[in-house]
Amino acid sequence: MSTASAAYPVGTPGNPWGDAERSQWLLRQTRQRSYESDVLSVIERLRSRFDVQEYGRLEYGPDVYPLMAIRSRDWRADRPVVLITGGVHGYETSGVHGALQFVEQHALDYAGRVNLLVAPCVSPWAYERSQRWNANAIDPNRSFRDDGQAGESAALMQLVASIDEPILLHIDLHETTDTDETEFRPALAARDGKPFEPGDIPDGFYLVDDTESPQPEFQQALIKAVEKITHIAPADDNGEILGSSAAARGVIQYPLAQLGLCTSMTNARYRTTTEVYPPSVSLVVQLAVPPEFH
Repeated sequence: MSTASAAYPVGTPGNPWGDAERSQWLLRQTRQRSYESDVLSVIERLRSRFDVQEYGRLEYGPDVYPLMAIRSRDWRADRPVVLITGGVHGYETSGVHGALQFVEQHALDYAGRVNLLVAPCVSPWAYERSQRWNANAIDPNRSFRDDGQAGESAALMQLVASIDEPILLHIDLHETTDTDETEFRPALAARDGKPFEPGDIPDGFYLVDDTESPQPEFQQALIKAVEKITHIAPADDNGEILGSSAAARGVIQYPLAQLGLCTSMTNARYRTTTEVYPPSVSLVVQLAVPPEFH
């Protein structure tokens, strides 16, 4: 697979997509699961213990998706905010269900300590279709900027902007999958009219810090806690993870604001994007939150 055309069936090699190609790509997308059953029904169960807020609504043709956030019931102005986001890339399932599971099982442990805000499924259209992009073939996780074109990102940015209290911590939950290499990177290359360059899939857990404002001690504290649950993705022979130099064990850095990534939308001192490889044969799952996270 040396070019996008060899790996992806939409578009003409070397030519960026236009409306026709985007329409052809959209016709290939099929609903595989239900946002209402998997996400909204769980959020409904949480209403007895948490405040639930609809912060936006997406319309893609006949499909309408309410965008939901879960908030601490005892929200107070003198407490910092902890923001957790999942499902910015809808196909990255563990972030969506991990965020919901955290709220169900552990969120009340933080009552009276922080204001907790959780947006568990930022991209519901993409969640239903196991897709990285939205229905317009736009990546929400490159759209957290004022000129971003993804409605999913704009709605979440508006929600965050409405919060008066300082945001101390933002954790954005992602995963790395085999389909990154077989579907989503080839599609990206085809969409942008560029050659597809095959890469590697990191096996394990790793974090993405901010190049412009790194917090190495915070990132390493998370790595040390997580390695008690599962293994940390090793750097390759070039000292890289996913083509980026490892800043520390299990940590790479991106220019968050420049790329329009989700964790760039706050001024939180502590920000990180978590990545995990669920198909790993070495993956160990432990449901309890380790003491280091408290």
